Amino acid sequence: MEAPTTTGRITQRHRHATEQIRRELEYRLTYFAEHPDRIDDRLAELDSEWDIERSLMANASTLALVGTALALLGRRRYLLLSVLVSAFLLQHAVQGWCPPLPLLRRLGVRAQYEIELERYALKVLRGDFDKAKDERKKPEATLDLLGGRSAAHEERGAGKARRS
Repeated sequence: MEAPTTTGRITQRHRHATEQIRRELEYRLTYFAEHPDRIDDRLAELDSEWDIERSLMANASTLALVGTALALLGRRRYLLLSVLVSAFLLQHAVQGWCPPLPLLRRLGVRAQYEIELERYALKVLRGDFDKAKDERKKPEATLDLLGGRSAAHEERGAGKARRS
């Protein structure tokens, strides 16, 4: 059995919710194109937004803990809750889907790549990548621009540290 790709497994099964999330993104980008002074605040909000995987794990672990605690208090039937939630998590890991996903999608919980899409679209609106036009043929400059460190940059830093 072949598992769906990470980026496609959530949006493929929930097209209506995905379209709604996409429309909301377009609305936000239109707003921030008109109000570029508010982009930094939105980027800060995105840093704390939970993606669907994190939301699913947090909810599942909460339900599993509650089920286990109630079972330990003598209500054995609640052990079934822990087993059921664990089965859903396994199903999600293998198939990329589980019963709570449609609800989370309808509530507007986004996949990580959807959050990152908004983040980079906002950075484009802010002009972060304008600097890359002159430097686009230099991988080191491109990685630095994106917040990563190039291997050459790291080696130079390590060489300086060894010489010190």
